[in-house]
Amino acid sequence: MIGRITGILLEKQAPELLIDVQGLGYEVQVSLTTYFDLPGCGEKVTLHTHFVVREDAQLLFGFAHQSERELFRTLIKISGVGPKMALAILSGMTARDFVRCVHNNDTATLVKLPGVGKKTAERLIVEVRDKLASFSESFGGETGANLDGSPELPLSSKQSDVIAEAESALIALGYKPQEAARMVNAVVSDDEGDAQTSEELIRLSLKSMAKV
Repeated sequence: MIGRITGILLEKQAPELLIDVQGLGYEVQVSLTTYFDLPGCGEKVTLHTHFVVREDAQLLFGFAHQSERELFRTLIKISGVGPKMALAILSGMTARDFVRCVHNNDTATLVKLPGVGKKTAERLIVEVRDKLASFSESFGGETGANLDGSPELPLSSKQSDVIAEAESALIALGYKPQEAARMVNAVVSDDEGDAQTSEELIRLSLKSMAKV
């Protein structure tokens, strides 16, 4: 089991990273909560990891905080919840927000996440509630501020690339292409223009979904 990895962040294209560890490149999948906490490419990074071995693949998942990895491991033990859905859940909300949903029996918020239907949301709440006491009290990696939607704008070449990258990340999390495009277009800001990054668009898109 690979429990932790420290190396140089070579590439990051949400939700995947490439980390160089003494000349060996590790491909790591991360939640967007962790993604927003990452340093820039070329800098040192340490992640808590969970290694999954399947017949057709070996997958390494990374987390900025142990509490997030602990919640991920709890989620994948629930019937019908695999690593991809668990990562999508932790990308759509922080560990703290998920715990709040469980405490409040808030299925309405959970069903807004890709792949999570009403029955799955109810099962998540029932099966996770008894395990909450084992989680760390401090949850890191809160996402950014909310932003209301704005109309679509004429796009520069640079802005088009940023939007395409944000949409690709949302699709990788399980959102349908049309839904991803709508989410991103709703948070493109006229004031910020080309200054917006793909990370900001992803964060704002997810926060806007939580408010629907």
